Amino acid sequence: MGAAALGMLAPEWLRAADKKTSLGAGSKFIAPHFAPKAKQIIYLHMVGGPPQMDLYDYKPVMQDYYDKDLPESIRKGQRLTTMTSGQARFPIAPSKYKFQKHGKAGMWVSELLPWTSKMVDDMCFIRSMHTEAINHEPAICYMQTGNQITGRPCIGSWVSYGLGSMNKDLPTFVVLVAKPTNTEQIQAISGRLWSSGYLEGIHAGVSFRSAGDPILYINNPPGVSAEVRRKTLNGLKALNEMNFRKVGDPETHTRIEQFELAFRMQSSVPNLTDTSGEPESTYQLYGEEAKKAGSFAQSALLARRMVERGVRFVQIYHNNWDTHSNVSGRLPMQCKDVDQACYGLIQDLKQRGLLDSTLVIWGGEFGRTIYSQGGLSKENYGRDHHPRCFTMWMAGGGSKAGTIYGETDDFSYNIVQNPVHIHDFHATVLQLLGIDHERFTYHHQGLDMRLTGVEPSRVIRELIA
Repeated sequence: MGAAALGMLAPEWLRAADKKTSLGAGSKFIAPHFAPKAKQIIYLHMVGGPPQMDLYDYKPVMQDYYDKDLPESIRKGQRLTTMTSGQARFPIAPSKYKFQKHGKAGMWVSELLPWTSKMVDDMCFIRSMHTEAINHEPAICYMQTGNQITGRPCIGSWVSYGLGSMNKDLPTFVVLVAKPTNTEQIQAISGRLWSSGYLEGIHAGVSFRSAGDPILYINNPPGVSAEVRRKTLNGLKALNEMNFRKVGDPETHTRIEQFELAFRMQSSVPNLTDTSGEPESTYQLYGEEAKKAGSFAQSALLARRMVERGVRFVQIYHNNWDTHSNVSGRLPMQCKDVDQACYGLIQDLKQRGLLDSTLVIWGGEFGRTIYSQGGLSKENYGRDHHPRCFTMWMAGGGSKAGTIYGETDDFSYNIVQNPVHIHDFHATVLQLLGIDHERFTYHHQGLDMRLTGVEPSRVIRELIA
């Protein structure tokens, strides 16, 4: 009985040998290549591209350049989006927000993020991220899958494939799409971003809804008892097994496993998403918005509850960071949505002893330009897409707290020290999970595919504790 219980609780990669019939060609769960620092990930993606010079990349020299044209020596012929390529000039728009140094690390943080500024010594900042993508869809795809072309597995699916599940009643990989307070310019968030691509379908992210039932049909219809549902699934499983023996399609077993997981989730998901039992101190920590269904704050709280219950990878998308115009009208609301919630999440994980094993990631798909898109005034301006440099941060999960890595020029336009490409970032995240990105492959169409692609990429050791 003890051995049977252990078998049920063991990670998927320990049971892989007994599941060969349900896995497609090229499938393999792997044990970590070395001792992991992180076991779980909460990835907070700010869809649209936060303006780094208004939040974390302080550029006081730009005050002297107000309304002057961006020097060609800085632009260096960079291609522009169609939204600003037709502008007659590119006037510098210094940040209108005040900055202060915080923590022992002396990290400059904008006044828009008062809660975040309290925990900079828990965080690891990367101010030198860069990408080749200049438009949203390929850029988000690149950030999430390591490739600008759709159809590849996202990072959450790779982690599910590599490390398997930590629980039997919830998905390995869960996606939450938070509702921003401001909805002036919403970007499309496609289910392709949490697709398993060429991996088995069981590794795809499961999207939880922000209103109504968290998952469609999680509850049985009127008149259908749990016993009837169980009998129905037993019959369906028998039919699928017959079909597998006849056709041999491995995705048939994926469907069987998904039906069984869905049955178990009928009891586990309502318990997970019911936050009514949380003490008032929780809402003081995350903010009152955590009581609002679909808010970023509630999504952050749910992420903590998921990590507690063994969900391996939680992805949260927060929309409307695409500030082409009206920065002063939109950016404060965006920051208010996430500032206290991020602080609450980090502190909550820390006080529960979960931060050491949970890697929290925050960032967008690219940065913004120092020059203004459209009209410019001292009080308002716009910013176009900028792939050459942007800021991200990590906390917990073996990342090196209190680190400030990378530096950009006075215009926050070009990287002058320690560049970090998306593939380098992915390699580093996998390293924290105990995975060697060069050995972590999936055989597909005659190739050993990798999250980090075929071009050279490196683990940034300076970001690891």
